[in-house]
Amino acid sequence: MIEDEASIAAAIAARLRSEGYEVEIAGDGPGGVVLCDRFSPDLVVLDLMLPGLDGIEVCKQIQRERPTPVLMLTARDSETDMLVGLAVGADDYMTKPFSARELVARVHALLRRAESPGYR
Repeated sequence: MIEDEASIAAAIAARLRSEGYEVEIAGDGPGGVVLCDRFSPDLVVLDLMLPGLDGIEVCKQIQRERPTPVLMLTARDSETDMLVGLAVGADDYMTKPFSARELVARVHALLRRAESPGYR
């Protein structure tokens, strides 16, 4: 997870851990890229507005090495922001405020899709 708001990151991480997922957290864009390089995650929950590098650039960089499912989770709710996010490699886009139950359901769906033959 790459999220600069510590309280949101902690809440999402706790919820995903309760579902059995291992979660690592980076609080800025450059740290997120390093974290992804180090752990090669199965999925990234990515905020769009981050210090250092924005979520668009982070998404581009982490997708260069290997296809990784990305769920953008952001306060930016314009159609243009969503379209740009999806165009640079995000697989899904949710806006804040959000439902934790919906987030978990989308994570499950993205991971299920990523496991199927022919993903990317």
